[in-house]
This record gives sequence, C-alpha cells and structure tokens, in this order.
Amino acid sequence: MGERWVPMPSRARNDHPIRVGFQGEPGAFSEAAITAYWGEGGAEPVPYPTFADVFERLEDGTVDVAMVPVENSYAGDVGEVYDLLRRHVVRIRAELQLPVRHCLLAVAGATLAGLRRVRSHPQALAQCREFLRRHSLLAEPVHDTAAAARQVAEAGRTDLAAIASREAARRYGLQVLAEDIQDAADNVTRFYVIEREAGSTAPGTVPG
Repeated sequence: MGERWVPMPSRARNDHPIRVGFQGEPGAFSEAAITAYWGEGGAEPVPYPTFADVFERLEDGTVDVAMVPVENSYAGDVGEVYDLLRRHVVRIRAELQLPVRHCLLAVAGATLAGLRRVRSHPQALAQCREFLRRHSLLAEPVHDTAAAARQVAEAGRTDLAAIASREAARRYGLQVLAEDIQDAADNVTRFYVIEREAGSTAPGTVPG
C-alpha cells in the first residue's frame, strides 16, 4: 500500500484544483469531508451515484483521488467500500474523522407531529434509530442523505422528511425541524482518501 497517511496536495499536475470523487449528491457528508480536508474551494468535489462508480472513475483517471467513508463509530463498517478496496488497484493516502450531526429536514409548513415518513441513507437511518422509534416515523432508505433532502424538496409533502446535514437544508431550501438527532452524541465517521496505485496490478489491501 505504500505510505498510508500522507497529506494530499490541493492541486493536480495541470495546476487545476484536485478532482475528488465521492458517492452521493451535493450536500452529502462525503462532500463535507472533502471540504474539511482540503478547505473551502481547495478541491473540486465530483459526485457519483454509487461507490462502484467512484472506484471506476478513480481507476480510469477521471478523478485524481476519492473520498470514501469506511466506518461509523455507531453503525459500524461500510462493507461495500471495504469490498471495493480489496477488488480495485488503489492505495490509501490519508484518513479523516468527521463528526456527523444529523438534522431532520422538511418543507416549509411541516411539523414534527405531522410527519409520517423519513428518508435517508441506511447508515444515517441506523444512526438515528432511537429518534425515529420515539416519534413513530417510518424509515425509507435511499442511496444518499443529500438525495433524500432533494427528494423531500421536490415532493413538497408536509408528512415527509429527510435526515441529512444542515448544508443539505441550505442547498435544497428545507427547514430544520430538529438538530443533532443521532443516537450517539459522539457520532463520528472515518473516511479514507484513496488514489490509484500507479504501476501495480495487484488489488489494494485493507489495513487491519
């Protein structure tokens, strides 16, 4: 794997901002991790719908590096990412631990008492399981927290909400009905910055 935790440059070889692939839509926590690592405007986040897409675009050079979540302190490993790390020719260059604060987002006029369903990524739903149980809310999994926020904004229904970030609320014009709804106060997600393993034909290995 070579060096594991090496600071990454903010510029690619052509002197343009480094292109960083991530799974999700604008406003996702993976995008927040990119901003936390490189700073505002220090990198160009490039969204993809699936983790498989992220790894494929990294290998073919469409993006310079990728930011992927690997473990949450409450919900555990992101198994799909570990599988992809084993199958693709990549190396881990850096690690970031991002505190995750989940918000309940809904359209204007919605109230917590009037909600019936909540959409989000399965990991986010798992991290807020007690909140959902306490308020008798039906969980509806989708592929990304920011996608859930966008869907709620597009639906315009006052009985539907999303679990996502405050940034997602800003991007999609939603109100924050509740903040810090995660079950664990110290909710942290660990991310890897990965790059293609140049000149190697062996699959990447995952640190134990």
